[in-house]
Amino acid sequence: MKVLVVDDEQDVKMLFEQRFRKEIRKGELEFIFAFSGEDALVYLNQHAQEAVLILSDINMPGMSGLELLERIKQKYHKPPPVVMMITAYGDAQNYDIAKSLGADDFLTKPVDFTLLKEKLKPNY
Repeated sequence: MKVLVVDDEQDVKMLFEQRFRKEIRKGELEFIFAFSGEDALVYLNQHAQEAVLILSDINMPGMSGLELLERIKQKYHKPPPVVMMITAYGDAQNYDIAKSLGADDFLTKPVDFTLLKEKLKPNY
């Protein structure tokens, strides 16, 4: 399964690669990293229908994760990617906005990788 991780923090790449080392080595998961909402859209436009799951931070400079979510849900329908929003803020307002825009799930930082692996397991 191909997963697009969108986060403005560069160290997220190393973190995901360490935590999913076994799944990556087995070929069960492949991670692509975009460090802005704009970069994520460029990737999605060039690789249509490749990302099965998108994990996006909400608070990023430039295009926010919520704006990215809205664009993804408007443009990519077949098959629609699963979008999980990740934020440092577990407040109800961001959760409600993300859900209303079509988010499939909502995670808080720091990411609980055990929980994330459980959520991803049925898909790979």
